[in-house]
Amino acid sequence: VQLIESGGGLVQAGGSLRLSCAASGRTLSMWSAGWFRQAPAKEREVVAAISWDGGATYHADSVKGRFTISRDNANNSFYLQMNDLKPEDTGVYYCAHSGMPYAGTMSSVYDAWGQGMQVTVSS
Repeated sequence: VQLIESGGGLVQAGGSLRLSCAASGRTLSMWSAGWFRQAPAKEREVVAAISWDGGATYHADSVKGRFTISRDNANNSFYLQMNDLKPEDTGVYYCAHSGMPYAGTMSSVYDAWGQGMQVTVSS
């Protein structure tokens, strides 16, 4: 499975970005997805996760109410809509694929990762 990310960039605080991730290759019919980020000098953390059918989602407390994960199975793609961005949202964002129906927050069960995109929120 290969993941191609798009949508990162520089935005002012309060602005919005939409991250996209397209999966290609041998994807199972019931695969789940997640978004992770890593800020400078910090460990990678899970931001959001979604089940194979979109019926279950997780959003970290720090982004709840501002970020929304979604997916389009017809196009093997998933997204992270980020609104009301804050400087502390700055970091490298990674999309991830898991062959499990819902991997949730367990990074160890994600088996493919995107290349990473820089998101910078200026104050």
